[in-house]
Amino acid sequence: MKTPSFWQHKNFCSYLLFPLGKIYALATRLNLKFHTPKKISVPVICIGNLTAGGSGKTPTAIAIASLLQAMGYHPFFVSRGYGGKLKNVLVDLKHHSPEQVGDEPLLLAQVAPVIVNPDRFQGAQTAISHGADIIIMDDGFQNPGLYKDVSFLVFDGMVGYGNGFCVPAGPLREDLAQGLKRAQAMIIIGEDKKNLTAQISLPAFKGKIIPQKPSLPTTRVIAFAGIGRPEKFYQSLEELGLDTVETIDFPDHHFYTTQELENLIQKAKNQGCSLITTSKDFVKIPHHLQAHFHVLEITIKWQDNTALQNFLTQKLLTRKD
Repeated sequence: MKTPSFWQHKNFCSYLLFPLGKIYALATRLNLKFHTPKKISVPVICIGNLTAGGSGKTPTAIAIASLLQAMGYHPFFVSRGYGGKLKNVLVDLKHHSPEQVGDEPLLLAQVAPVIVNPDRFQGAQTAISHGADIIIMDDGFQNPGLYKDVSFLVFDGMVGYGNGFCVPAGPLREDLAQGLKRAQAMIIIGEDKKNLTAQISLPAFKGKIIPQKPSLPTTRVIAFAGIGRPEKFYQSLEELGLDTVETIDFPDHHFYTTQELENLIQKAKNQGCSLITTSKDFVKIPHHLQAHFHVLEITIKWQDNTALQNFLTQKLLTRKD
């Protein structure tokens, strides 16, 4: 789903839903309390968040994987494969579809091998059997199945942790204080507009999303996305100087029908525009239709790459078996 606007402010809707948020937080806390995470033979790095929707977790996981590869590691991602049907499989870009393994695993697999399994411990064991010497959990901070050596909490610097309430009253997946106790560091994507570094006493690493300008037949574009915070995507297009004629929002993790895609193609033809979307959405477009669409590729540039690398080195060297 697209994140509700009232998640950023305390108003009638958020207070009305506040009791449900407390129940949600309690359920998460009890789930963590009554399960003991299992440890494996290689380090586990969790790229998680405390909020639902659009913090930049997946591009952060990709950037961390690239950094670890540069450090000489052979990382594997372990993902639950949201929306997919298969379990405990090594993602094959040539043969697996989004309906089989989910959208994010197909994106991650372009950088490093991915094991899809809702059982993170079993998925990690499978990754080790395929040669992994370090595991990256894309999401799973609230999942108690697998012991995490290092947990990063990813925040969107523009919105922080919203109104401080739990789902559905706000964006938090669990009580803020409880979640911070289990993390070793935070990653802030974009400018720290909410002053998180002053509020949260965790080591902070900052990254900036760098959009890569695509080659388009026309700079007039129709943009669409099925992500938690599509505004960030549209803002990137504006920063690149593209003329966004229309924006179309779909629910997060939306699986596009052929009719929806054909309607978008016709709309673009009628208005003389290029169609552009995110890489997460592009992987869900059937191959025979992809030529009609363009994708905005992004990377994350670290403010202090060396500091992050040193932090990881220190944490991994002091790992206790």
